Amino acid sequence: MLAFVVNRLLQAVGVMLVVALVAFVISNYIGDPINNMVGQDATHEDRARMRTELGLDDPAPVQFGRFIAEGLRGNFGISYQLKRPVSTLIAERLPATLELVLVAAVIALAGGVVGGVYTGLRRNAMSSRAIMTVSLVGVSLPTFVIGILLIYGFAVLPKSCVEGMHLFGRMLLTCAEVGAIALPSFGRGDTVELGSWTSGLLTADGWRHLVLPGITLSLFNLTLILRLVRSEMLEVLRTDYIKFARARGLSNRAVNFGHALKNTLVPVITVAGIQIGSLIAFSTITETVFQWPGMGLLFIQSVQFADVPIMTAYLVMAALIFVIINFTVDVLYAAIDPRLRSDRAGTARA
Repeated sequence: MLAFVVNRLLQAVGVMLVVALVAFVISNYIGDPINNMVGQDATHEDRARMRTELGLDDPAPVQFGRFIAEGLRGNFGISYQLKRPVSTLIAERLPATLELVLVAAVIALAGGVVGGVYTGLRRNAMSSRAIMTVSLVGVSLPTFVIGILLIYGFAVLPKSCVEGMHLFGRMLLTCAEVGAIALPSFGRGDTVELGSWTSGLLTADGWRHLVLPGITLSLFNLTLILRLVRSEMLEVLRTDYIKFARARGLSNRAVNFGHALKNTLVPVITVAGIQIGSLIAFSTITETVFQWPGMGLLFIQSVQFADVPIMTAYLVMAALIFVIINFTVDVLYAAIDPRLRSDRAGTARA
């Protein structure tokens, strides 16, 4: 197990070095950083002096080493647009993105596993067929389209309710009541400061603002996990050891949840881990649609203004979060499935 963990750590370090190289190339060789830091009236001597002070005339390996050293200290430079340290901007936006990703991951995992198990055990039921049909929406529609539809259905329509023609029916709710339960379509809502961290999970308004973006971000992964769990469940239920378990007289509950579900979740863990890591990337679209004040929205704004320090810092941070999630999933996978550790040990001895 120790050899497996060390191997995965070395792979993670290798990935981060490649990402750091890409970020270094973007920050130093796409455009001239000096042009974004000085005015048009700067003389050639001023530009040359600044290049020397910043070490831009040093050999590329020296600059790359310095870039890694500064990155390890969390120093990614000053934003060209906002004129503030990039690390400070990311620290302000990171809580919003992580909370959104956390809520979306919980929705995707809970809904995907429960829905996959249900449709796998009751594959011929009308409700299962309806769930599988609806799941095509989450796979087929782009994230921004889902977000816009949710905004229209749960934020715009309730507020534009016409008496006698509103969505919930005249006899059920009045227009005033429908408008009162409309969900917010932008912003993060009220937050609570916990030291340097801000959280919207401790306020009712923060939860209301999380509903629509959380569902939007989770829907694609929810349907993907649902279909994966269903297919794995159907395959496991056809295996011989499940038939032997039934022949021993075990109850359907013990067979389905004690044997089938446990073996179904082993391959699902790896895929789910990768997909949850991808939520960091998908969050840029969701945060833009809902104007969620997270790192994704900051990145989109930095692209519009060619703010290279923020772009490179976001690239490194997103890659780091993705690597951490995948490393954790690999370790959990190895702990659950002893065959993986045995295969690694056999390969090392060979």
